[in-house]
Amino acid sequence: MYDKRAKIFVIVSALFLLICVLRLFQMQLLPNSRVQDDIAELKRQRGLYQQLKTIRGKILDRTGRILAVDEPRFHLYIDYRLSSFLDQRVQQALLLAATDNDNSKANSNHLQEKLQAKLECLRQVMEKCTRFGLSQDYIETRIKEINDNIWNLREYLAWKRNYPNRDLEEAVRDPNDRIRLIAKVDIAEMYKSHPLFELKTDDDIFTAQLEFMDVEGIEILPMGHRFYPYGSVAAQTIGWVGPATQEQDKRLFENDRLASYLDGEVCGREDGVEYICEAILRGRRGELIYDIDRQLIGQTETQFGKDVQLTLDIELQKRIEEYLCDEWLNPNFKSPTAAVVIDVATGDILALISLPAFDLNRARYEYSKFAGDPNKPLINRAINKHYPPGSVVKPLILIAGLESNQITPDEIIGCPAESAPAGWPSCWIYNQHRTGHNTWPNNARNAIRGSCNIYFSRLADRIEPVILQQWLFKFGYGRVSSLELRATGHRSRDLRQAPGQISTILVSGTKIISSFEQIPPLSEVERRLFGIGQGNLRATPLQVANAMAAIARRGILKPPRLFFSSVIASEAKQSQTKNLKLKTQNSDDISLGISEETLAIVYDGMRAVVSEPGGTAYNEFANSGLSEQGIIVYGKTGSTEEPDNAWFGGFARDSTERSVAIAVVVEGGQHGSRDAAPLARDIIQFCIEAGYIGNPQF
Repeated sequence: MYDKRAKIFVIVSALFLLICVLRLFQMQLLPNSRVQDDIAELKRQRGLYQQLKTIRGKILDRTGRILAVDEPRFHLYIDYRLSSFLDQRVQQALLLAATDNDNSKANSNHLQEKLQAKLECLRQVMEKCTRFGLSQDYIETRIKEINDNIWNLREYLAWKRNYPNRDLEEAVRDPNDRIRLIAKVDIAEMYKSHPLFELKTDDDIFTAQLEFMDVEGIEILPMGHRFYPYGSVAAQTIGWVGPATQEQDKRLFENDRLASYLDGEVCGREDGVEYICEAILRGRRGELIYDIDRQLIGQTETQFGKDVQLTLDIELQKRIEEYLCDEWLNPNFKSPTAAVVIDVATGDILALISLPAFDLNRARYEYSKFAGDPNKPLINRAINKHYPPGSVVKPLILIAGLESNQITPDEIIGCPAESAPAGWPSCWIYNQHRTGHNTWPNNARNAIRGSCNIYFSRLADRIEPVILQQWLFKFGYGRVSSLELRATGHRSRDLRQAPGQISTILVSGTKIISSFEQIPPLSEVERRLFGIGQGNLRATPLQVANAMAAIARRGILKPPRLFFSSVIASEAKQSQTKNLKLKTQNSDDISLGISEETLAIVYDGMRAVVSEPGGTAYNEFANSGLSEQGIIVYGKTGSTEEPDNAWFGGFARDSTERSVAIAVVVEGGQHGSRDAAPLARDIIQFCIEAGYIGNPQF
């Protein structure tokens, strides 16, 4: 009887064991098992995510020269699993865990010995680091920063997951219990290496490789560093990068964790191309996903940032900046200066000068110094500071007068050798020499030639204020130029520009003027000051240069262009050279409706400014040699008071109809003829030698 019962028990046990084995087989091995799926999902949820670095796109000039690029800089990295042993909170967590799991004094002593060994290893690492010119305090502080960042993140997650509606210290009053709670939080940053310091020379890299060859937890890895090969050239236009902020993260990439910023990553700061093209230059990190068994179960490819190509010719820009910075130009002080050069046919901005400038490679480290400089090098004077345009506006006033039939080309407005009546501006010749414009008939072309204040203040007074404003608005005054960047799929950013002013009442700097109806009115009294570019009239150097380009195109306004089509360099033609005429975008061209007769008068007067005795820039251009190179210059000088500024605006054309438009303003300058015209003259020569106009073989 006993044997029979034993056999039944054995059979039942075997059947039960067989059922368990079969079930285990189903759970672990069959691919369609629901349990298998659950296990895989659990592994994924508890797995690790390793994010791969992206590379920021380059900024290029029109010929492909690199203006900004990520280059590798080697750093010594320390693994958190080593650096954390310097954190007393981590030490305490390990001791508490050992005590909770095993009260054995022997095990506790063993853990203490292990901690001491790790600390000794860490101290040896720190001692070796001092051989690279770093103090012990610096190394300890940097390791503490790494440890604090990770511990604080774990503490935040512990609070959010367990007591989101209460203060953590209030909810968990026992400090040891708080440490236990935080220690349960497992994050990917705990399994990564973090940069300790930069290895600045090849000798440092070689020495570090020898010193730390057998040290577990220490690596030598490259880190992307933004480098600007041209230093301070075009600094305000290119812009710079600095540490990313949460505000910028939320604004651009709040729904994309692989594009959002991690600790230590940079983004475009302030104004400039680095900032407005952030969505294009940024790129997107790749990612490796490991399950709980450290098996790779998923991968997202890295998307490198795209390149951005500008219309600037950086070598031309560099030459102009170096020339303007030469001390012989102004031995007493260096005046802040702005200049713009535009290719008339295309509207391409070839040079956008704002001086003084700053070194882009030092911007993120010396920002406070640059921001506190009284000469304000961070401001892009060419597009973001407005000035009274002075007499460079007079060609526009003449066009408005002739086209509105308020004057004829031959009508003379006398300029006697006497002070103007109260409320009217006097002639600059009378103010300096007590004479008037009495050596020639003071008609339209001669008034441009001699820059007669009497003529243009009287002419402006004849034009209805709204008509005068309309003509200024047509030429681009009182509104920002179309230099916007639209990045598909991302919120757009615009290159900040000052709109200027063409009204008696100042328009708020934050208000975007999109239509003429938004412009406040111009008082009848003030229009006479507008006639000579004073009063409340304000314009940027870019606006002045672009208005001159419109005149050079025989009354066709084209938006100035800073970015090549589609912005992204890979989509632009790489074969463009400085001698190649680019296609114009006719859909953006606006005819201002200026008659050929009016243009002929304006051209005649502007040419006389530089080519005839009595022209305000004749002495500066008479022996320039430009005409011998087949170049005809059309110009206008200008000077203003309160504030004092010197101007030159105009354009230069060769025998093949290639033209460049130019505007130069010198802050503190007293005379456009003396302080600005020589600069414009030499910039035109630089354009010839760069191949944009004329024949460089002359």
